[in-house]
This record gives sequence, structure tokens and C-alpha cells, in this order.
Amino acid sequence: MVNPAYFKKIKEEIELYDSKRDELIRDSNTIVQLSKKAIYSVHRNNLKDAEKVVKEMKGIIEKIKKEISQNPKLDIGSFKIAVQEYVEALCYLAFVKQEEIPTHSKIGVDLEYYLLGLLDLAGELGRNAVNSAIEGNLEEVYRIRNFVKELYTELMQIDFRNSELRKNTDRVRHELQKLDTIVLDLKMKGK
Repeated sequence: MVNPAYFKKIKEEIELYDSKRDELIRDSNTIVQLSKKAIYSVHRNNLKDAEKVVKEMKGIIEKIKKEISQNPKLDIGSFKIAVQEYVEALCYLAFVKQEEIPTHSKIGVDLEYYLLGLLDLAGELGRNAVNSAIEGNLEEVYRIRNFVKELYTELMQIDFRNSELRKNTDRVRHELQKLDTIVLDLKMKGK
């Protein structure tokens, strides 16, 4: 009554999926590690290294996207986090190079994943502002504060409800408050 050939096929399909899923998780973890490397390179003003790392990340993202296009069930949490980290690194590099922040369609990623990465960018910019203030680069502090304010203003026009995007938008508000405090302190000191 039970067809052994059918169950053998099921077993093979599950094993193949598990293998692809494990590979996707490994690749996603690699992207997260590379993102940190790219961001640290940007913080150290080593933009050439950051560009190389971002290019490497893009290749891995494209590989994963191809796998997901063949099996949408592979679009799992680890890939979401990897894209988020990739977007954050890419946008941070663009900001520091004073280039326009790329859109999700230009990068070729899901809008929600893009927004999560863009929202994370505020934290890196906050660190950059503190370092810039310490180094006396006040123009950069003001530029960062203005960008984060502009970003937050635009985000407030969108009703994210109670999603992860809403919570991360609140984190941008918190970063903006910290930046406002830095700018106020600088102005109080006449800088």
C-alpha cells in the first residue's frame, strides 16, 4: 500500500532543501561578518577596502537570490538579516562618500529588508557623529544630524503600525535625540 519510491523522493527533496537552507544560512552569516568589516573600514576611512567588501557581499547576495528564486521557501530570517546588514553597509559607504543613498530597487532587494537596513544606518551615523565631534569635524556632525533628521521626518510619514519597522523607526528617533544633544552642546560652546 505504501509506495517506497515515492517516500524516497520525499526524502531526497527534504535533504536537498535542508542542504540548500544550511548553505544559505552559512552565506548569510558570511554577509553579516562582511558587513561589519565594511562598516569598520568606513569608520577608519578606508573606503577602498569597504568598497571591495561591499562588492563581495553583493556577489553572495545575488547567489542567494538566485537560489530563492528557484525555491521561495528559502527566503528565511537569516537572509533577511543578511540583506539588512548589506543595505546598512552599502548606504553607510554611500553617505560617507557623499553619494546619494541608493534605493531598494537600485540595490535589487526587498523593500522591507531595505528599510530595516536603512533604519540601522542611523546607529552607525551616530557613532560617526561622536567620532567626528571628538576629531573637531563639526561640519560632519551637522551633516549627519541633518540627514538623520530628514530620514526620520520622511519615515514618520509612513504608518508602519506595530511592526519591526515601527520599532526600528523609534530607534532612529532616539539616535536623532542623541545627535540633537551633541549639536546643542556644540552650539552652547560656540562651535
